Amino acid sequence: MVKTNKVVAAGHICLDLTPVFPQGTRRGIGDIFVPGSLVGMEGMEIHTGGSVANTGLALRMLGANVTLIGKVGDDALGGLVLELLRKYSAQEGIVVEKGGRTSYSVVLAPPGVDRIFLHDPGANHTFSYEDLDFDAVGRAQLFHFGYPPAMRRMYLSQGAELLKIFRKVRSLGVMTSLDMVAVDETSEAAQTDWPELLRELMPSVDFFLPSAEELCFLLDRSRHAQWVARAKQQGVQDVTEVITRADIEPLAQTLIDWGAKAVLIKCGAPGLYLRTGSGDTLSRLGERFVSWADLELFEPSYVPDRFAAATGAGDVAIAGFLKGVLDGLQARECLQIAAAAGAQCVTAYDALGGLLPAERLYDKIRAGWKKSSSQWDDCGLEG
Repeated sequence: MVKTNKVVAAGHICLDLTPVFPQGTRRGIGDIFVPGSLVGMEGMEIHTGGSVANTGLALRMLGANVTLIGKVGDDALGGLVLELLRKYSAQEGIVVEKGGRTSYSVVLAPPGVDRIFLHDPGANHTFSYEDLDFDAVGRAQLFHFGYPPAMRRMYLSQGAELLKIFRKVRSLGVMTSLDMVAVDETSEAAQTDWPELLRELMPSVDFFLPSAEELCFLLDRSRHAQWVARAKQQGVQDVTEVITRADIEPLAQTLIDWGAKAVLIKCGAPGLYLRTGSGDTLSRLGERFVSWADLELFEPSYVPDRFAAATGAGDVAIAGFLKGVLDGLQARECLQIAAAAGAQCVTAYDALGGLLPAERLYDKIRAGWKKSSSQWDDCGLEG
């Protein structure tokens, strides 16, 4: 079969509503959100969100040919999602559920404070195998799926629907990639046996792309609790400010042992960690991936020109990485374009407003774009 669509980006889609805090706001979260108080704002950013929109549209902006497949309701918010996607001519693959409720997130991002999301999963909870256009998937080089922990059908029955999707895609000879999302420990999704689900799923996943905190919570909750305690002890909110290579390595190795071809772990501001499988494991992806075998790499973040919000930065970094894969780049180059895309993302309040075309990102990299410094500087990996 001729591969005409380079990418199908499927999974979670929503509407992001981001109140804009005045520049210079430097109060703690507890000082801002006080019952009965009035907090002055400077507008509202309204954009599509979720993996389908963030990663899928970022791939389009980077030059890839992408089909989006997600699900919205037939309500006013769903109409707004479709209207926003029409600006990219990307609405055709979106399923509209009659009587359904469109997912939304209210993103609270005061300057200097990690984001808080008020999220309604809406129609994402009913997304299923039947919502996918496997004719389009079969014509693709890559199938990317995002945020199954926020999609009820994907984690119920021990992930049977998600396993069915990935096994079907693999049978079509299409490369696969998978991104996760944070799980509320009190939620229904948290009751799933995620280690067992991921053990079953990894043989059908070529590129697994979680964040460090998401992955640790899903695989080893006692270790995650230790990270949280360590961050609290050091007076920081983000666990990626306190974790090290020694924290990440065993998680990545577990996934490689379970059959993933390559594991890219987003480590927040410090950067990106990549672990790959053996040559035998990677041979399914083609001869050009032989040079990817048995790698362990770390790519520090680039220093952004300005910082507005981190909304969608991980999703956009994934888009950069996958664009590099599609273009036949080596592993280190894929990490560089991923880090560059993520750094550009944070210069705007939405996921896409700051993103530049791929060639301009490469120009900035070649011009000696400054890297950030972090606790990973002496991690023993080539950076």
